[in-house]
Amino acid sequence: MGIFERLGRVVKANVNDLIDKAEDPEKVLEQSIRDMSEDLIKMRQAVAQAIASQKRTEQQYQKNQVEANKWQQRAQLALGKGDEGLAREALVRKKSFADVAATLKAQLDSQSTQVDGLRRNLVTLESKISEAKTKKDMLKARFSAAKANQQLQNTISNINTSSATSAFERMEDKVLQMEAVSESAGELAGVGEESRWAALEGGADVDDELAAMKLQLSGGSEASAALPEGQPQDSHVASGESSSAVDDDLEELRRQLNS
Repeated sequence: MGIFERLGRVVKANVNDLIDKAEDPEKVLEQSIRDMSEDLIKMRQAVAQAIASQKRTEQQYQKNQVEANKWQQRAQLALGKGDEGLAREALVRKKSFADVAATLKAQLDSQSTQVDGLRRNLVTLESKISEAKTKKDMLKARFSAAKANQQLQNTISNINTSSATSAFERMEDKVLQMEAVSESAGELAGVGEESRWAALEGGADVDDELAAMKLQLSGGSEASAALPEGQPQDSHVASGESSSAVDDDLEELRRQLNS
């Protein structure tokens, strides 16, 4: 393989690649419809011209046919009058118009066949254009859906999943830490409040007990004051007397030992 052939293939491949990348399906479809519509316009013009030519040929054919029939009648008239020369001249004119009419008839048949073919092609082209328009709308919808899906997939693929996941994990840890701090602050606040209430309640119990003791003491002193004279007041008095007797016995023993 020569170097120029290889170079030509490389150039062609690069050009085709650029064309494929620059080719927009929607624009290509629109241009194809425009091209087909232009062909349809040209086809209709051709059919119209063919029909017009066919009509002119038919008119000429009918005119020459009428002239041929007219000179045929004149030849018969001249021959009937005995003027053979005039009849011959009329037949010559009749043959001339008849030959032209025959030529036009052949041309008219050919034009009729051509016009029929053009009309069939015109109908076929119109049907293809209608089908192409319908298919174009379907392909445009599919292309738009595929393009949107491709963009979505590209967006998803460009997302850094690990980074996003780690960010969510960090935020979750931060929220958990904030919740723990909030709960701890709430518990500490509750403990402080409970301790104040306990101190108040405890202080009330002590005050109540102290008041009860004072009441008992005051009640005892009043009771001892209310006792009659000569009656022992309470057990503390009796214990005082017995302690005094013991002391007297100890003092007596000390004197005996000294003597």
